[in-house]
Amino acid sequence: MSAVMDNTNTVDIQVSPFHQQPFVKFRRYRDEEVSKYEHLGGADGVELDSTASKDSDELRKRARESLDDDTFTVEEAVEAIGFGKFQIKLSLLAGLCWMADAMEMMILSILSPELHCKWQLETWQEAMITTVVFVGMFLSSTIWGTICDRYGRRVGLIMCAIWLFYYGVLTAFSPSLLWMLILRGLVGFGIGGVPQSVTLYSEFLPSTARARCVVFIEVFWAIGTCFEVALALVVMPTLGWRWLLAFSAIPVLIFALACKWMPESARYHVICGQQEKAFATLKRIAVENNKPMPLGKLVVKPVQEKRGKFSDLFTPELRVTSVMLMFIWFANAFSYYGLVLMTTELFQSGTTCPGEQTVAGDQQMCYTDCRGLNTKDYIDLLWTSIAEFPGLVVTFFIIERIGRKKTMALEFIIFSIFTFLVCICTTRAILTLFLFVARAFISGAFQAAYVYTPEVYPTTIRAVGLGACSGMARVGAIITPFVAQVMLRISEYLAISIYGTVCLVAAVAALMLPVETKGRAMQETSSSHHKDAESRANDTSSK
Repeated sequence: MSAVMDNTNTVDIQVSPFHQQPFVKFRRYRDEEVSKYEHLGGADGVELDSTASKDSDELRKRARESLDDDTFTVEEAVEAIGFGKFQIKLSLLAGLCWMADAMEMMILSILSPELHCKWQLETWQEAMITTVVFVGMFLSSTIWGTICDRYGRRVGLIMCAIWLFYYGVLTAFSPSLLWMLILRGLVGFGIGGVPQSVTLYSEFLPSTARARCVVFIEVFWAIGTCFEVALALVVMPTLGWRWLLAFSAIPVLIFALACKWMPESARYHVICGQQEKAFATLKRIAVENNKPMPLGKLVVKPVQEKRGKFSDLFTPELRVTSVMLMFIWFANAFSYYGLVLMTTELFQSGTTCPGEQTVAGDQQMCYTDCRGLNTKDYIDLLWTSIAEFPGLVVTFFIIERIGRKKTMALEFIIFSIFTFLVCICTTRAILTLFLFVARAFISGAFQAAYVYTPEVYPTTIRAVGLGACSGMARVGAIITPFVAQVMLRISEYLAISIYGTVCLVAAVAALMLPVETKGRAMQETSSSHHKDAESRANDTSSK
């Protein structure tokens, strides 16, 4: 260890042919604020006193020559910097985005029964209020993914947040059903971009923390659903549904304003060949986390692949994964939103025994006696929403122990069991318990899919991959109102059994996924994904 001294500062440099210590920490230089961690192999330099000896000059020269030979990738930098203050701030920001999304989705189960009575809607018209939102999400999911892969994750998120706020507030002024359907469809178009927050978030996380952190932001989804129900409990009896729609758009406005702090993904900069921007982002994270940067130069490999191509999801090495994942996402959304809508329908009907409810075609609905949700219904709805918290806890603890595939399969199976139990004639308390457990595990399975999907796709198509899977989920969500709201009033046994059966098939699909991403580095290109798959296959065959 050699030290070069001046009047106010000391800089320590270790020279080793093996580079045993890959980090260098810089102290404050004189009275000027400088970056805590400087990159010795790039433009940043080490300032030495002009009176330094020739030995010190030689030492500096040898240190620089040695460091110039060192290189590191974004993946290595993210792993080395680790989890810290920056990721905590990003968790809160991504969580706010999820909370806003949850509120816009949860309002559907509250708005439909209210307008059914207020506007004297037919059953299919009530279902359409929910369906048009998911149609908008389906149409936009891949579009937002392509925007995020081509123009940046941050750009796409800001655009969708502004879009969502504008049309969310505008919906509150809907004068008729037609305008409600048009404006809620446009809201759904904006919601289709929200899952890209997971893409950005996961690209800043080290592999050891990635799964649990992505699961953790589900807390904000659960908070959003509970807050929406609590807000409805206060607002609906006094101010009405229009004010509920307006208040529900506020969190997404806060998210849009907070995006000013959020940086662009360093991985995105790398695949764009923007070395300086990627390095600046990594340097910022290192400073906020109070961790040093790796020595050497950031490697930016030339990428010949086009970014954001939907067809790349169905290349030979990704075809099976994409097909299986799309069905898993379909089953997740179909069952999750179906259960949410079915819960309000069951509570509104006042029956706890399937088959007791009057068949819709047997008698005309008397709108003067139309029953909306009362205080007890809101409280029970709040209890089933709280179920997402224990589901989150279970997923948090098992996803790193048994892996992503087995976590999804296990939670699909438990959901199916408790969904079938809803068919039993029982008390209101037991029915709420069955719905509570089912909601806990389907939300856990959904979040496990959010963990797996960004991990399995390379950076060049990660956003469009997540967008395509999210789009397929919206297909399930488009269909589910006609099962949970229309079919349920004809045959509760049939409607409930469909949800249980779909998730049993999804459990099999989860186990059939070709790749387990637990402990696996995120791939930058499709070619690296292919090489990784080959190496895993060789490792398996050699054991």
